[in-house]
Amino acid sequence: MATVRLLPAGTTLEVAAGTPLQQLLFPHGVEFPCGGRGTCKACRVRVLSVPPPPVEADLRSFTPDQLAAGWRLGCRMAAYDGLVLELARWSSPVLADDTPVTVAPRDGCGIAIDLGTTTLVAQLVDRRDGRVLATRTALNPQARLGADLMTRIDHAKRGGAAELAGLVRGELGRMAGELAVLAPVPVRLVVVVGNTAMHHLFGCIDVTPLSTPPYRPVEDGLLDLQARDLGWGIDAPVRVLPCLGGFVGSDLTAGILATGLHRLDGLNLLIDLGTNGELVCGGRDGLVCASTAAGPAFEGAGISIGMRAATGAIGAVQAVDGALAPEVLGGGAPRGICGSGLVDAVAAALELGWIVPSGRLARGRTDLPLAPGLALQGMDVRQLQLAKGAIAAGIHLLCKARGGTVHDLRRVFLAGAFGNYVRIVSAVRIGLLPIAPERISPSGNSALLGARLALHDDDHAYTAIRSLTRQVELKIEPSFDDTYIDAMAFPGAGA
Repeated sequence: MATVRLLPAGTTLEVAAGTPLQQLLFPHGVEFPCGGRGTCKACRVRVLSVPPPPVEADLRSFTPDQLAAGWRLGCRMAAYDGLVLELARWSSPVLADDTPVTVAPRDGCGIAIDLGTTTLVAQLVDRRDGRVLATRTALNPQARLGADLMTRIDHAKRGGAAELAGLVRGELGRMAGELAVLAPVPVRLVVVVGNTAMHHLFGCIDVTPLSTPPYRPVEDGLLDLQARDLGWGIDAPVRVLPCLGGFVGSDLTAGILATGLHRLDGLNLLIDLGTNGELVCGGRDGLVCASTAAGPAFEGAGISIGMRAATGAIGAVQAVDGALAPEVLGGGAPRGICGSGLVDAVAAALELGWIVPSGRLARGRTDLPLAPGLALQGMDVRQLQLAKGAIAAGIHLLCKARGGTVHDLRRVFLAGAFGNYVRIVSAVRIGLLPIAPERISPSGNSALLGARLALHDDDHAYTAIRSLTRQVELKIEPSFDDTYIDAMAFPGAGA
């Protein structure tokens, strides 16, 4: 056995000697975005006891001074007796949604689950009146095998599908069990929504079709399971809502249900911004949807000082007295920058004239300083351009597919955590949202709200939504390349 101490929390763990730290540290706030391959440096820890000799991945990741100070990659270490680690611990804000809704009364309680790539949210709902009685949140335990979907899909293809399913089913079962104990009447139904990869990994469906073009799932419809078969300890059906297509998941199906997009007149838009941008455009006369590979910049990944939105992240930036002034989530010294801060920083730098519309740094600048020891590089601006260009191009092409332009949009809903934390004025300034700001509104966690509504939906409105929706393959659209290139440029001053 080995005794491991985690500071500054003061936690002492008794584990088997040789236990990989990747298994040990994830529940304590250490992330492994690359799945433990030693390429992302996000799992860095500081060894306060006698550190082990650095391995090749450590030598690539740290300077000699940092190595001497005890910095190592957690994914390349195993537990040994007397190990003392300093962890930069943080908590991540999770977007729940307890918006009051008017529903037709149903018997019993229900549990609505938003099965996210990073976070899990489950709500206990009284189906008699639609009230949210309790909420539970957790990190998706699959993240210790990789933060992004493609890493997990690759893990599943290499024989890890059952492991991925077991991890998330077990955690959701724990959350559902805690909520069921609090229910004043029996739980009658569980509704789960998530992106297409989560739909497949939870439902034990082969993800191989999602790994190569044209990324078309072979089984993306409604999944009817039983909680007792999942080992959840409650007796209720588990309904996983249907997806809309390849990488346009049931979280968007639920979002349409929550926003009422399928009942609106004219041209409207629902956007879920993340590594995989999901878009739905239209109204009661028909909907078109698409996914666009925006990349991880909106979640802080792929950025030299990037991190997800959590304590210690720069979440907002303003131009003050000719400099960039950051605001840190949770206060204290900044550790990095998250997606909303990145959008703000580039928008502010554009206003200061530090970046030209092509994306190059201006006036001989080599970086964009934010705080002592933290600065954005030109390559970071480029990553944001790639991400925002993909989303903006998708918006233009979906509007075109419905016979209109962005100027015809009546209402635009921003879903998900990033869409609700990003400042709309900054998103418009960089051209991420080529839309008049007054038409844009955050829509909370529309996926979770839609799952709650589905707990009362005996008519299965999501089936009608699916039949109303057509998927557009953006990359095979003749004008995609030109539209994407145009959308990568930043609007000029006063645009």
